[in-house]
Amino acid sequence: MSEPTLAAAATLRDAIAAIERTRRLIAAVIDADGRLLGILSDGDIRRAILSGKELDSPAADVMTRSPIVASSRLTDQGVLHTLMLNGVAAAPVIDDQGRLVRIAQTTDYRAWPAPTGGGKGFAAAVIMAGGEGRRLMPFTADRPKPMIDIGGVPLLERQVRAIVASGLKRIFISTNYLGHIIESHFGDGADLGAEISYLREGKKLGTAGALSLLPKTQPGPLLVLNGDILTRSDFGKLFAYHSETHGFITVAAVAHQVVIPFGVLRLEGDRAVGLEEKPSQTFLCNAGIYVLEADALSLVPRESRIDMTDIISAAIDAGETVSVFPIHEYWTDVGNPADLERAMAEFC
Repeated sequence: MSEPTLAAAATLRDAIAAIERTRRLIAAVIDADGRLLGILSDGDIRRAILSGKELDSPAADVMTRSPIVASSRLTDQGVLHTLMLNGVAAAPVIDDQGRLVRIAQTTDYRAWPAPTGGGKGFAAAVIMAGGEGRRLMPFTADRPKPMIDIGGVPLLERQVRAIVASGLKRIFISTNYLGHIIESHFGDGADLGAEISYLREGKKLGTAGALSLLPKTQPGPLLVLNGDILTRSDFGKLFAYHSETHGFITVAAVAHQVVIPFGVLRLEGDRAVGLEEKPSQTFLCNAGIYVLEADALSLVPRESRIDMTDIISAAIDAGETVSVFPIHEYWTDVGNPADLERAMAEFC
């Protein structure tokens, strides 16, 4: 496997590609002679996006310039000891001239367990699949919206398969509209390598109310997804980010750009002092993917209609930490026919 290295002029987009290509935890920025200049983690990249950086921004602007490093003179046990002593999951190994030799991470050593960065860190996943999908009629006349075929596979099955692939097996699916179709398709989940249980809504409970139907024995954080989204975002990285930021709730977010199709005047009193042609502004919008600590379930009233936005607002009002996890990978919802058509084209 090639190491995830970047030239000094590389962009955040290049860093994302390097980390995803090699499946390593960090990317190293090096100069023309191979000397280490700094490192970037997935979390560094997402925090840069949160701060307003574009993907074409220089990676060097946000890299860690004095990272923990290990000497190439060390044995494997010595490198592992360096990682453990400093509480890091990955670090560059450099020679006496400061040149990068390789990236070392705890998963390279059988004597040390994998870091809690995969889907296994979640107690369970909850998929909210009770929606009727009126805007998608007639597609939803005979099936729940999450059961619409995307490239020959129900959307909900794509979600379940992605969750299982992340290492998380225990899944709850909330059902309401035509819920028997979902239960008939998945059963107990064994055919997909999952352990599926159902949260049957006797009435419509909004986008969060079904969480009150969960068993009371859920230790650890929950991964919660709306049943009408498709994404290639890494749930393991979401878990790691949630843990790193000590979130009470973490909200995944996607960038949405709004372009004003006119020239916008900048005024001082009644005089124009500037003119900007077709300006744009980027907003981070709720992506319908969340991580909730077990204590956050106390904000969900029993069997009452409530939306996730209400839970998030209540957490903020209570002074709890609500972290934001920017998604730079593929993401879409299928809320209307145009969205559905785009999703079908992506997965055909």
